[in-house]
Amino acid sequence: MLQQLRLFLTAVQFFTRLPVPRWVGHSAIQLDQAARYFPAVGFVVGGLAALIWWGLAQILPQNIALLLSMSASILITGAFHEDGLSDFADGFGGGSSREKILAIMKDSRVGAYGVIAIVLALLLKFAALQQLGSDSWVLALATLIAAHVISRLLAASLIYTQRYVRIDDSARAKPAAQAMSHASFAVALVFGAGAAGMLACTGVSLWALGSALVAALLMRTYLAWRLQTTLGGYTGDCLGAVQQLTEIAFYLGLLAALPK
Repeated sequence: MLQQLRLFLTAVQFFTRLPVPRWVGHSAIQLDQAARYFPAVGFVVGGLAALIWWGLAQILPQNIALLLSMSASILITGAFHEDGLSDFADGFGGGSSREKILAIMKDSRVGAYGVIAIVLALLLKFAALQQLGSDSWVLALATLIAAHVISRLLAASLIYTQRYVRIDDSARAKPAAQAMSHASFAVALVFGAGAAGMLACTGVSLWALGSALVAALLMRTYLAWRLQTTLGGYTGDCLGAVQQLTEIAFYLGLLAALPK
């Protein structure tokens, strides 16, 4: 149990700026084994964001509370996934070949495609969550947490099904793990199922829940196909982009199936 706790805290250490005990340590093998807990980090980040949103909404207008909650979640993760989305958008928007795309994604400078992608992503998240919050607080908070968990599961699934394509170990956006065993992916799936079950307990219809899951899966499937055919695999930036885009797809899929 202590080893599993160490692996969970390793995932928290890599994906967030939250402090962890020094005994957790750090190693490449440890990071690979911690891949099973990537979705569990979504419970931490999503749970804190939901708590901040609900708490601030007791004293501030809901839309302002939501903006502050989104800001807090970005601070908690250090904009880790947003940075990946920005680099991904710049690479695929401005690159005409595999080598050019990889070079652009590695560049620390942000281009027009990256800025536009971040702005649109944040606006879509804000609009979707605000709409959910106006309908039901319980549904909105549960959806926020579930989307963080399931989107991280779908991003981690690329580690399970594809190969890491950068050959330079010093890559700035090197992922936390470059391999994922069957057992580790099974554990990750348990967290995803738990998030879906939590959302179902809010009383949301199975149709709406299924719509959200299908939308996220379709986004993941498209991105995985695009990455495989263009790059032959994934990079750390690609994982961040998959997390962000499947999170948004989850929100939109749920909204599309809710009664108008």
